[in-house]
Amino acid sequence: MAAQRTGAPSTAAAPALPSLGGRRSSYREKVADALRAALIAGELRPGEVYSAPGLAARFGVSATPVREAMLDLAKEGLVDTVPNKGFRVTAVSEKQLDEYKHIRALIEIPTVVELAATADPVSLEALRPAAREIVRAAADGDLIAYVEADTRFHLGLLALAGNAHLVEVVRDLRKRSRLYGLTALVEAGRLLASAEEHLELLDALLARDERAVREVMTRHLGHVRGLWAAGNEG
Repeated sequence: MAAQRTGAPSTAAAPALPSLGGRRSSYREKVADALRAALIAGELRPGEVYSAPGLAARFGVSATPVREAMLDLAKEGLVDTVPNKGFRVTAVSEKQLDEYKHIRALIEIPTVVELAATADPVSLEALRPAAREIVRAAADGDLIAYVEADTRFHLGLLALAGNAHLVEVVRDLRKRSRLYGLTALVEAGRLLASAEEHLELLDALLARDERAVREVMTRHLGHVRGLWAAGNEG
């Protein structure tokens, strides 16, 4: 789904609004989640101006919740308001993404490695449907569904550590990242391999293999930087 510079209605079928699960959301929050996923996936591009009516037509919803949701994203620093035109997606620099990745690695890798020894196997298995959904989305080239399921999986996994503040910090870092290289990976047929790492991670956790968990998590987080670079080549 290509980005539209002016937010003009698309003739393509409107994607369904994702449901992040695990918490009750208002319709406005669901719209914000869908827009945020499109932004993180790189389908809404930095520097582009999108109108609320154009985005509403694209997602098959009314303009009012889109406008309200975009104002929420503006408060998060993900978009800027453009008077009488709409909203411009903010850019993320190489330095910023390196910093986000570094913080996530410091938090997520040791936390997930520890889960290899402490997590309840039933709770880990409960994440397998989300991991499979990530694989299906990758196979279908559905980037918004991929980002939504990936977010649900990783935040659900971190929640098993019992630290709600840690989960919120990572949620915020994920919001601020951009995975502009997702489209390139789909076209190269490489996104599926990245998606399957979620199942590999679950299997390593269930096997209580801390070394394997650390290796998979390190490799997986490395893709955050690689995806951004892939989207900016040439």
